[in-house]
Amino acid sequence: MDWYPLFNSLRIAAVSTVLIFFLGILAAYYVARLPRVVKGILDVILTLPLVLPPTVVGYFLLRILGPRRPIGLWMLEMFDLRLTMVWYSAIFASAVVAFPLMYRTARGAFESFDMTLAYAAQTLGRSNSWIFWRVRMPYCKQGIIAGTVLAFARALGEYGATAMIAGYTPGRTATISTTVYQLWRTGDDAGAMRWVLVNLAISTAVLLAVNMLEKKDRRPRRAAAEEAR
Repeated sequence: MDWYPLFNSLRIAAVSTVLIFFLGILAAYYVARLPRVVKGILDVILTLPLVLPPTVVGYFLLRILGPRRPIGLWMLEMFDLRLTMVWYSAIFASAVVAFPLMYRTARGAFESFDMTLAYAAQTLGRSNSWIFWRVRMPYCKQGIIAGTVLAFARALGEYGATAMIAGYTPGRTATISTTVYQLWRTGDDAGAMRWVLVNLAISTAVLLAVNMLEKKDRRPRRAAAEEAR
């Protein structure tokens, strides 16, 4: 059994998750502090890939990153670097599709933050960056971790946009999702089922991890509530 689709899917999901981890937190932090109208507009724009069909996302990416498009052509001429039909093309697709999960979860965590903690730190002369990393992030870590795990799972299972921008080439661009489709299309049901079970096992592990994080988050809050009583 060729394990390249698993390796390729894991590295694509890992790289895209690292990218959207920082971009999602940055966007969530600043959008959560904006006026309601501006927040609503940006929220629609940043969440749009979550509700669009993946093939539509893939089409837009092809229009932007294709070798005959401005960005794709510039990268090809300047660095001899193709942005489509190579394994790392799937990083763009996975990052765009999974970004809303990270953004929405992180934004919800930031909006639930108790601002009195930040005000107390400010009275002690702490900088905004210190408050962000030492106060806000630890307070919101459970939501951020949950968003990261969900984004990783979404990136790992991405098919539509990945198939359009990276295609399917065994040993080069194949992922678990595209391999399942190709095996099914060629009548290899046994091979497709093996990869389905691999993906199912990984997805189950991810969901169990999210549930464990939620349980750990509830215990300290419950203890704090009992102490307050």
